[in-house]
Amino acid sequence: MISFLLALVSLIVGYFIYGKFVDKTFGADDSIKTPAEEMQDGVDYVPMSWPRIFLIQFLNIAGLGPIFGAISGALWGPAAFLWIVFGCIFAGAVHDYFTGVLSMRNEGASVAELVGKYLGEWPRKIMIVFSVVLLVLVGVVFLTGPADLLKTLTGIDRNILIAIIIVYYILATVLPIDKIIGKIYPIFGACLLIMAVGIGIGIFAKGYVVPEIQFSNLHPKGTPIFPYLFITIACGAISGFHATQSPIMARCVKKESEARKVFYGSMIAEGVIALVWAAAAMAFFGGTSGLSEAIAKGGASGVVHVISNTLLGKVGAVLAILGVVACPISSGDTAFRSARLTIADAIGIKQENILSRFKIAIPLFVVGILLTFIDFTIIWRYFSWANQTLAMIMLWAAAAYMVQNKKNYWICAVPAVFMSAVTSAYILQAPEGLTLPASVSNCAGVVFALILFVVFCRYTRKQAE
Repeated sequence: MISFLLALVSLIVGYFIYGKFVDKTFGADDSIKTPAEEMQDGVDYVPMSWPRIFLIQFLNIAGLGPIFGAISGALWGPAAFLWIVFGCIFAGAVHDYFTGVLSMRNEGASVAELVGKYLGEWPRKIMIVFSVVLLVLVGVVFLTGPADLLKTLTGIDRNILIAIIIVYYILATVLPIDKIIGKIYPIFGACLLIMAVGIGIGIFAKGYVVPEIQFSNLHPKGTPIFPYLFITIACGAISGFHATQSPIMARCVKKESEARKVFYGSMIAEGVIALVWAAAAMAFFGGTSGLSEAIAKGGASGVVHVISNTLLGKVGAVLAILGVVACPISSGDTAFRSARLTIADAIGIKQENILSRFKIAIPLFVVGILLTFIDFTIIWRYFSWANQTLAMIMLWAAAAYMVQNKKNYWICAVPAVFMSAVTSAYILQAPEGLTLPASVSNCAGVVFALILFVVFCRYTRKQAE
């Protein structure tokens, strides 16, 4: 329990100390007008209060990620606590902050446009395809998943439920951001936080024992910590999906001084959610072996359902259903919205006119509907890798920005190097990759990361000259 409490305190302290350091290093400046003030269009550029934006951003980036990912990551034992804390403070929150503030400095530009500006045209083109494909995959999976669960709960035909969710998705994608997302997301975001607080208190009150940190691999199947843990716990530590979401809110922030609260702060809040669920999953089932059996029986959603009902009673049941239905839907609709904005930025179509929004949204949804008839079991395996790879690329872009502006680029370059090693080692080693031995893939991943670092160092010298 002491390890859990120390981890929790570390996240909070990290926000106030390292978060301020990152903000000061970047140089947030309230004298610079934000896109929300200069480019108001009543659709995507809509000024909002920072607490409201915080809750929307929090739900945008969270969904079920910090719950399901943390539960799966808890199979490695308390080592998950270390990754959540250090990954969140030094990588994930930095990644989200820089995506947000750089978007604010570039008229609310999407992640592909940011990468293009700071890394070049070819990376931009790659990121357009990469991010749109990733977003459509997220949107479709978070469409079929809730539909299947609602079918189980209500008995309504799956196709009818998919049609209802699609109608909602279309409305959330094309209507002004303050009409649907701005109104209901703060409520769902607050529910997600309340749920985590309740679970945390329940673990304490009912005497469950959270294991202490130990430097050993407790995974029942012996799956290596590196690189698998760092891929499994994405949301809650660092996630490239967030880079597609931060620009949405970057178009609504009124002052640059609010960016740390919105972007860095929401990532820390997500880390707290992940920490609570990782601890609950380990403690509730008496260790990683019991947790493994529970996941095998009912999946991560079953684990959430059992823990919520036991610790929170009827309220827990309601929150569990809200979590496994509303949260993925909230991630799905913003995924499609972000895909619309990414394509609009790439081809230069203004989005003030609703017909312009439909021109992009309708083809996206046609593709999404067609994909609901395909088995995603194999394709979705690549999502975690693609997600972390996107985060790695965005960190390199942020480091390039810092170099160009003669600022401390190490705060972005160090996590970029680490994630380069993780993502390359994973795709070389994983079953969906090249299935190379760990001794080979891990060494190759480290070498690849070092090569990127050398290339980056040469780039910094050229910029200095």
